[in-house]
Amino acid sequence: MTSPTAPGTPAGEEPQHRHGVGRHSAPGSTAGSHKKRSRVTFTQILGEILLTAGILFFLFAFYESYWTNIASGKAQNEANNQLQNQWDNERVNPRKKITPELGTAFARMYIPAFGSDFQFAIVEGTSDTDLEAGPGHYHDTQLPGEKGNFAVAGHRVGKGAPFNDLGNLRACDAVVVETQNAWNVYRVLPIDSFGEQRRAEAERCLTPEQIERVAHGDYSSISGRYITTPGDVNTISSLPGTDITTAGDEMESVMTMTTCHPQFSNAERMIVHAMLTETIPKNGSGEKPAALEEK
Repeated sequence: MTSPTAPGTPAGEEPQHRHGVGRHSAPGSTAGSHKKRSRVTFTQILGEILLTAGILFFLFAFYESYWTNIASGKAQNEANNQLQNQWDNERVNPRKKITPELGTAFARMYIPAFGSDFQFAIVEGTSDTDLEAGPGHYHDTQLPGEKGNFAVAGHRVGKGAPFNDLGNLRACDAVVVETQNAWNVYRVLPIDSFGEQRRAEAERCLTPEQIERVAHGDYSSISGRYITTPGDVNTISSLPGTDITTAGDEMESVMTMTTCHPQFSNAERMIVHAMLTETIPKNGSGEKPAALEEK
């Protein structure tokens, strides 16, 4: 006697299981696909890492570009107020040499090409704390208006970013430095020009003697703007580009500005050199340089 078969099942055939077909899973069954979906691939891991890195980079950029500006803006305002109070409380004496203390503001700088609202108090020193308040004076270099090299460092991104646009300066653009006793007008030296072209650029803003020195003399190798390495300390020498650190009366009065390059990196340094062309003593007349009105 044969075994009974399930209703509707032809004789001689095995009945199908109620919860599956045969003993093996058919292609596309849930068991096999579940194993494939649960497998984490290298591509997925890499994607997660890149996404996380992107978020962290964005947060860092936001912090550097925006949040630090708030703190530096407050520090700059305090430096400006301290400077103005100092000037108001001390009698102006054009012959008096003022030696600033580290961490204190002693001058203001203006770059008319960046707009009438561009002005920063310059503090003495280039430590991290000093530069958070604004541009900082290299302590061992000369002071504004003196023979030699008045050198200043500043951030390019975040912390107020006073030197963010240094790369936009052109030959003969004015950089005005105000001290307690005087206004000093510096002009950016010719950039990427040589020979007669360099001379022609110098003629637009320098004195006849300065033109000769910049075109063919001891200042002929000094470019108005260039990129160099962080260790190039000769950029702030009394005669830039040399190892001369002692200023002499025969030297011109130069201003040097340094900042990191490129943006969001400190791999290199951007350098800008300018030469003093005008000094206006503060004698109570209220006279200011016409250069402040330049665009």
